[in-house]
Amino acid sequence: MNTLNNALKTIVNALEDKKAEEIVLIDISEVSTIADYFVITNGANASQIQALADNVQEKLAINGIHPRSVEGYNTANWILMDYNDILVHVFDKESRGFYDLERMWRDGKTINTNSI
Repeated sequence: MNTLNNALKTIVNALEDKKAEEIVLIDISEVSTIADYFVITNGANASQIQALADNVQEKLAINGIHPRSVEGYNTANWILMDYNDILVHVFDKESRGFYDLERMWRDGKTINTNSI
């Protein structure tokens, strides 16, 4: 659990470093088997969205944590980074509103990013 919390903290810090908008953490461990946590955020444009994803990958790689897969990087309207127990979603504003993962996963527990 401690490793998971450290990874979450690293992800949030990496996103904040690049000025991510509205970072939301959802604990889905009790409502799904696909992962334990979703990290959802958005950027202002494709360059920032890619920079957010790049920074998350770089900061986690320092700790030897690498994604199982990364999808959507080239189009940069929704980048999904799969870190097994943590799924990181980096959206553009329009796609985030359209897919509305926060509503879809409302049965999970939203976690204050300051409490990790």
